[in-house]
Amino acid sequence: MKEILGNLKGIRNSVIDELKTIYDIKLSSGQLLTTELALKLADITEFINREISVYISRSGQVLSVAVGSTESVELPNAEGRRKSSRLNGIRCVHTHPNGNSALSGVDISALKNNRFDAMIAIGVTSPDYTASTASFGMIVGIDANEQFVTECYGPMQLAEAENIYFPNLVNTVERILDKQSDSTALAKTAERAILVGMEYSGLFGVSGWSIEDSVEELKQLADTAGAVVVAKFIQKRPKPDPAFFIGKGKVQELALYVQQENIDLCIFDDDLSPAQQRNIEQAMGIRVLDRTALILDIFAQRAHTNEGKLQVELAQLQYTLPRIMGKGLSLSRLGGGIGTRGPGETKLEVDRRRIRDRIAYLKECIGKVKSVRTLHRTGRNKASIPTVSLVGYTNAGKSTLLNKLTNSDIYAKDQLFATLDPTMRQLNLPDKQQVILTDTVGFIQRLPHQLVAAFQSTLEEVVEADILLHVIDVSHELYQEQSRAVYQVLNEIGVKDKTIITVYNKVDKLQDASGLINRLEQEENSICISAKSGMNTDKLLELISENLNLKAVEAYFVIPYSDSDKAAKLHTIGTVLEQEYLAEGTKLKVRLAAEAINEFENYLSKGEEN
Repeated sequence: MKEILGNLKGIRNSVIDELKTIYDIKLSSGQLLTTELALKLADITEFINREISVYISRSGQVLSVAVGSTESVELPNAEGRRKSSRLNGIRCVHTHPNGNSALSGVDISALKNNRFDAMIAIGVTSPDYTASTASFGMIVGIDANEQFVTECYGPMQLAEAENIYFPNLVNTVERILDKQSDSTALAKTAERAILVGMEYSGLFGVSGWSIEDSVEELKQLADTAGAVVVAKFIQKRPKPDPAFFIGKGKVQELALYVQQENIDLCIFDDDLSPAQQRNIEQAMGIRVLDRTALILDIFAQRAHTNEGKLQVELAQLQYTLPRIMGKGLSLSRLGGGIGTRGPGETKLEVDRRRIRDRIAYLKECIGKVKSVRTLHRTGRNKASIPTVSLVGYTNAGKSTLLNKLTNSDIYAKDQLFATLDPTMRQLNLPDKQQVILTDTVGFIQRLPHQLVAAFQSTLEEVVEADILLHVIDVSHELYQEQSRAVYQVLNEIGVKDKTIITVYNKVDKLQDASGLINRLEQEENSICISAKSGMNTDKLLELISENLNLKAVEAYFVIPYSDSDKAAKLHTIGTVLEQEYLAEGTKLKVRLAAEAINEFENYLSKGEEN
């Protein structure tokens, strides 16, 4: 079937019929290009002022014809050889209406990506089309980074191009590729990504974040996920475009850049609707992720415990469910009524049902984990063991601080979301009191709501903690904005009326900041430390003790020897500071929660309780 592909809008039927006659042109197996084909393409190109591309097999058969715009033409899928040591078996001939036959960066990128036998450009010159020139490029090898190397030839007259014996060139190139690739596929390195942000009214409200700051943080997230960021783009609009978010024109501009620079992935700094994501992917031809999907991917890499994996999978499925797209309502077979009756569920509906079933199962599993956590927490409450929870922006140094305070060796690295799974360690305070120190997942501005919901059982450790240590990376230029983002998440999970110690970390990175440190330490319940070097961590422990003492009371008890079980319980639920054996019983000075004193009221030593 003689089909004309591409942009046919506004083209007359007579021109389409003329384009179909290109299929009748046959090249000899030895020719790179014929003057007949070149003049035919030049004539039609001049008439419609649009680029035309033609695929030709090694046997000389025209395989496809496509029409583009004045500056580019979208190439059809090239179904040829796929072995890395072989070329595709197809050459691409296309026209440049501007008369310049030199291959563009997009042309070279298409040559590499499709492994064409050759990419040939005809610079159309009118009115004498025989004065048109041709240039062509070929893959000639593989470099040390396992990327294709190309060479371009031309410009040359059409007659010169016709006289080139093409099979010798192709055979030589394939022998070189066979040696250099060692008959294996090209190694897949880290994905090359571009970042896209958009500045519009209401994006950050009154916060101190700028679009540049947000995109820079997105780059850190992409680096953490393992992508190589090639470029960052920022678009300004009054409001997001409902179909393409940044606008169709900008998407088409990025599509050319993506093709030219061999980009694998496009990451948006904002959340995209399912329709926006689908439209942009179709226009660009590569995978598109939004900020939420990127964070979910990082969480999936970092989850190691069974609980963490369950929570991440739940968040991913909740994100994926509304993004399972078909061809619209025509796929539905369960709606009922005229036109919707059919054999049953479609593949699309089966997938959705399976995801919903999996979500229900994961919620049940997480519910059981939550019950176990609640049981452990109840046991700690009965034993009156205080809990101190570390909270803060991601990469503020929470895990490093936990390691320093408890002599642990949990994973800590200078990257976003380095640790995900919750960690609990015993912490000994200077006044001999023992507490449980918990490390939770780091927060970030615009933390995906799917994660907040999925990690509810983990975040309950923060809600139920006696004291929160809010760790802030004071060396970061946006530390105040990061602090506000943390308080926003704490408000979302229901943390209210909680004692919070503000821990300004990484002060060792500050230069000549004695004034700033003095000002920060003047704030109520705050301290400046360096978790890495241990600076002021002893003072932090004393501050934790002081805050816990405000929640506890010290009292003297005289427990008869006959009630030794009561003395044992006091040792369990409180901190015994002094112990003396008297004739009437054991005298104990104990620090314990104020509400626990009522149980031992009969044993209080009159006149000595505090």
